Amino acid sequence: MYKIGIVGGCGHVGLPLGLALASRGFEVCLIDINDEVIAKVNRGEIPFKESGAEPILRKALDDKVLSATKDMAKASFMNAVVFVTGTPVDEHLNPRISDVLNVVRLYEPYLKKEQLVILRSTIFPGVFDVVDRMLQKSLGEEMKLAFCPERIVQGKGVEEIFSLPQIIAANSEAARKEAENIFGKVAPKTIFVEPKEAELAKLMTNSWRYLEFAIANQFYMMAEENGLDFYKILSALSEDYPRARHFARAGFAAGPCLFKDTMQLSAFSNNKFFLGQAGMLVNEGLPNFVIERLEEKMGGCLKDKNIAILGMTFKANNDDTRESLSFKVKKLLEFKMANVLVHDPYLDTEALDGVLAKADGIILGAPHDEYKDIKPSAPFVDCWNFWKSEQ
Repeated sequence: MYKIGIVGGCGHVGLPLGLALASRGFEVCLIDINDEVIAKVNRGEIPFKESGAEPILRKALDDKVLSATKDMAKASFMNAVVFVTGTPVDEHLNPRISDVLNVVRLYEPYLKKEQLVILRSTIFPGVFDVVDRMLQKSLGEEMKLAFCPERIVQGKGVEEIFSLPQIIAANSEAARKEAENIFGKVAPKTIFVEPKEAELAKLMTNSWRYLEFAIANQFYMMAEENGLDFYKILSALSEDYPRARHFARAGFAAGPCLFKDTMQLSAFSNNKFFLGQAGMLVNEGLPNFVIERLEEKMGGCLKDKNIAILGMTFKANNDDTRESLSFKVKKLLEFKMANVLVHDPYLDTEALDGVLAKADGIILGAPHDEYKDIKPSAPFVDCWNFWKSEQ
């Protein structure tokens, strides 16, 4: 049986991939550093919200085709080793490629020239070539390296792996064919490009989505500042008008990828990606705007007021808080000397009834379904139009 090791395999990128591969007849070893999540996975528990994942995990464990471990040496026994470490940005918004290189170097003693090495998460353009040269020095020029970027929506990774085409880039024909043999079992289609093209394709995909939110957020702020209803305008311009079918709604554009990848694309263009930079200013400025709107509704001062933030995750109906702008809202409210109350049904927070009873004002951070029936009695700001559309 073909064996695949996934480094970082119990996380949001590695686990959905591992489950998909195990369900298609591969033997999968998830290698991670987090003892708690390793134990959960081996017990058949998904450590985060992931639609449809638990039945697949339990079957894979019963069939003994999937396991999780902290033992790095397990990588030596794999036919293919997948690295899901992405490229973050530093405090100056520049790509920190050392994170990827350091993880690959850490596993280098366990890699063999006959193995296929796959880079899976977002990487800065040119990192593939750096890893290729690095591994050729230690493993030989015949070593096989591929970049197969993930393009899944967080929380729906398993189902999207099976439904989305897979982009594949490789350093040789042998590497390309082996990667195709793997992903051809899970993806409906494979698309072949050069490594740097694949690196840019991933960054452009996330930057495009980030800019869609920025346009909606800019229009939302523009309408609200002039006393107009953005969502009424949006409804009018999009009704039975096909060219507005994909017009995004306003809301906090957050999470671990969109902002980061937009800044990476900016760095790649020598900081000439002006649309991306403008989009960042709009999206990162929305929390300030929301607080200003609430301030206006509450007489111009939030000092000593109890302000509730409902929803601390970065998206609705999910438990992922990575890069959530609700935490920026919380910090800005604290600067205003407000007493900040938080609630999220997916986190360990105070009970909703207690938060609502104390709240002098409310900001909707994430439109979770659990908030549908709320009829706020206190002044509130809902940039998502969640309560208005629901009621």
